[in-house]
Parts: sequence; C-alpha cells; structure tokens
Amino acid sequence: QVQLVESGGGLVQAGDSLRLSCAASGRTFSNYAIGWFRQAPGKEREFVATISRRGGGTYYADSVKGRFTISRDNAKNTVYLQMNSLKPQDTAVYYCAANFNSPQSVVSSYDYWGQGTQVTVSS
Repeated sequence: QVQLVESGGGLVQAGDSLRLSCAASGRTFSNYAIGWFRQAPGKEREFVATISRRGGGTYYADSVKGRFTISRDNAKNTVYLQMNSLKPQDTAVYYCAANFNSPQSVVSSYDYWGQGTQVTVSS
C-alpha cells in the first residue's frame, strides 16, 4: 500500500504560479512512477505529467508542456508539480497517483491515488 497526500492548491490569477506537492508513505517510494492528473467539473480525469522512479524520465500533456515541471525527491518521499503561467483552463482538482511500473499517461495504469487538491485560476 502507498498513501498519497496532495497539497499546495489554491486560488490564483491567470499568469501566476503554484507548486503542488504529493507526499507518500507506505512502501518504498522509489519503486513507483508518479503521475499527476486533473479533473475539471463535468469532465473526465486527464493526464498532466508523470515521472519515472528515479526521476530521469518526465512526460507531459501537450496542454501543459513548457509551463509545468514535474520533479521528485525520493529522500523526502515527495513529488512536486511546478505550475507556471497558469490559465483559467487549468482549473481543476489535481490528483497524484502511483504506478509500480513505468511512467504512464493512462488513468487505469495507476494503483494508488491521493484525495486531490483544488486549483482555481481566475481570469
């Protein structure tokens, strides 16, 4: 079992930045690829970014490429999502998830999920 807790969400204006954190406990954190997903009201959960077990591989959705950066600190059992140049369309609940295999962009590939943190971007 891996327990994940997201934090760092909030209400910001367009163009601002936020950094989300995903703190893990339980099994060896470095055994898991971690992904960030988001879900806006009335929409399906969608892939945002993912990072490999050691942090050497990162992948992004086209909609956030160049604005968001995913990173991890295995010594702190934490993954971060730095979000810059935020847009109103980035408004959603953001979730982190753990995958025992390679980084994936598919929701169903992830075994453990956090409870989510709300990000609201006003125009």
